[in-house]
Amino acid sequence: MQTAMLSKTHFNGYDVINVNNGPWRVCTHHDRLGSFDSREEAMAFAASLPAYQERTAMAAQPQDPAKAATTAPLKKEPSTAKSPAKK
Repeated sequence: MQTAMLSKTHFNGYDVINVNNGPWRVCTHHDRLGSFDSREEAMAFAASLPAYQERTAMAAQPQDPAKAATTAPLKKEPSTAKSPAKK
């Protein structure tokens, strides 16, 4: 039985991965961006990309409990004063 050989480097926010001496791959958590024959080509490609930061739903819309309370619609209390009748 063979054991898989994995080489993984994290560079500039991207993963540079090689499995079983196959092609080198530059990936994010969700996407494969490129496949290369040598490690140097893969690292050069990862270096040329802008820095990657994973975005989450929580980071995209931060919720501040104090702001959420002030932006909630206010309930109107029934008025006990009577308005003057129009003639």
